[in-house]
Order: sequence, then C-alpha cells, then structure tokens
Amino acid sequence: MSEANLPSKTCEIDRLVTLPNDINKILEGKKTAVRRNGRYADVGEILELNGVSFKVANVYRQTLGDLTDEMAQQEGYETLEDYKNTILSLHKGMPWLAHMRVWVHEFSRVEE
Repeated sequence: MSEANLPSKTCEIDRLVTLPNDINKILEGKKTAVRRNGRYADVGEILELNGVSFKVANVYRQTLGDLTDEMAQQEGYETLEDYKNTILSLHKGMPWLAHMRVWVHEFSRVEE
C-alpha cells in the first residue's frame, strides 16, 4: 500500500506511545517501532518524547502471524514470545490471532 493510498489516521501521533516504559525504551534507542490497531502517524511526521524528536520513516499493515523475533526486538523485546506476553497482559481478554492486522509505525531519532 503506497503512502498516497493510506486511509485516514484513527488517532493522533501524540497517542502513539504513552507508557513510560515504552518511552524510556525509545529514548534509549531500544525501541524503533510501534504496532497499533489503528494508524496514528503519517510518514515524515514528528513524534516528540521528553523534548526529543523522532521522525516516522514507514507506516504499513502487518498480521500478527508475520511477526518475528527481529520485529519484536524493534519493539524493545528480546523475543516474540516476550512481546506477545506483554501485549496480552496489557489487553486483558484479547486473543492473539495470527490473521489480526495491525499498523506498524517505524521511526528514528532526529539528530540535531
């Protein structure tokens, strides 16, 4: 799906990352992607966290079944199993369905 064909955002970028642990992982360079049910950012948009800027480099769809350990490491976890367990603990009662589609938001720190 090209950037021009992306649907409207479902939420604003300032809601993309709200958990203190995730913010810390991003600031430490351990988290470079966020997966959400909705689309929170456009490519090129700037995410501000504690006065540090991060530029969204890519936004695309993916199924949970496509996730790998490497992708979980982008999310700041050692393994896919660690990531899965954390997500399920945050969303009580949510099943982990391989066909469930999420939006991936990839970003990098803006160097001054």
